[in-house]
Order: sequence, then C-alpha cells, then structure tokens
Amino acid sequence: MTSPDVTATEPDTTVASSELRWLEQHTEHLLVAVEHELRQVGPGGLSELELIKALQAEPWALIGSVNYHEPDQLYPVHFLLFHVLYRLRDQLAPGGESLLISPLRLTITQQQTVAGDGLPGEEDKLRAFYLDLSQYHMPEATIHQMMDNFWRGQCRTRPDLPAVSEAAGTLGFTELPEHFSPIKQRFRKLVMQAHPDRGGNTEAVQKLNEAFSVLKAHYA
Repeated sequence: MTSPDVTATEPDTTVASSELRWLEQHTEHLLVAVEHELRQVGPGGLSELELIKALQAEPWALIGSVNYHEPDQLYPVHFLLFHVLYRLRDQLAPGGESLLISPLRLTITQQQTVAGDGLPGEEDKLRAFYLDLSQYHMPEATIHQMMDNFWRGQCRTRPDLPAVSEAAGTLGFTELPEHFSPIKQRFRKLVMQAHPDRGGNTEAVQKLNEAFSVLKAHYA
C-alpha cells in the first residue's frame, strides 16, 4: 500500500470514543511488536508486506487476514501500521536513532534525514496524516480516489534513492532506466507472470505493485 495524497483528504467520520480507546490500546501492542521485529531483523529491514506477515504470525497475531486486492480492506491495516511507524520514529529520535519509512524498506538506523520529513520548517504532512486516528475510517470512494490520484502521478512524496534502487531490483533492473517506459513494460510482463491464474501468487503481485509505486513516484 502506498502513501496517500494527503493534501486531498480530510477526516470524513469521527471515531467513536470506545473504538478510539481500542485503537489506542491496539497501537500500543503494535508499537512493541513492530520495534521488536525491526530490531531483530537488523539493518536489512523489512518491507511493509513482510512486517504485516510478521505481525500476523505468532506470538503477535495482531493483524488478521488481509485482502491485498481490495483497497478499502487493505487501507485500515496500512493506516494503523504507518501510524505506529511514525510514533516509533518519534520515540527513537531522542536516543539518536531514526526510522526509514518506505513501503519497500522499514529499518531502524542512526539518526538521519529520511524521506517524508520535508524541508526544514515545513510541516510533515504524511506524519500529521498518519498520527491522526480519525483518518482510520474513510469512505470507500475516498480510498479509491486516493489510489487513483497516486496512479495518475499526483503523489507528492518522493522516495529516497535506496528505496528506488531496491524497487528497480525487484523488477529485475541492475541499473535504473533513464526513462519510465521500460519500467511500465517490465512491470506489466512480470505481473502477468505472477498472476495467481498463471501459477503465481498474491504476495508476488503485491511486491511488484509496491516496487512499481515507488518507481512511478520517483519518475513523476
């Protein structure tokens, strides 16, 4: 799941107080689990998909089954995960650590400037979006509009170079192409090969989608 066009969304519903308490308790559990998994895996980090799978497994079992083909069902999982990631990044900062946040690579590092921080003095709009729990509930039409905005190249979050290089490698490129056209051609070919109807699997398609999303944002 890619980051939303945060400038185009507003909270449409108010989270009920009882559910808000549940969300706060759930995110506390997720905070512990996410930090544990990221520290355990080390500098290599995890992709968003790999982290979701780790949180689905024992001993955590904090995330249920996820339908990656339905944006309105994937969105709440993605939102809570990134809410926790931004909270964790804030908690790590006083100790001199940072958190690289990208769909393809989530890793704890020594403190440095990371993608999404914005320029000095600018509001970090992604951080503000994900830390606002009222955004957990969003109408299906709005979620699909966010996805449409991204695929039209309207996502304003530019990925960092390590994420771009990793995404290119996922699509089989040893060097980043000069133009976007080869990316599209390779993506379409690989998605057809990885489709479950042709013997592939959903996880492979999701990984290709994530890589393509990062590269589309880079070339845009």
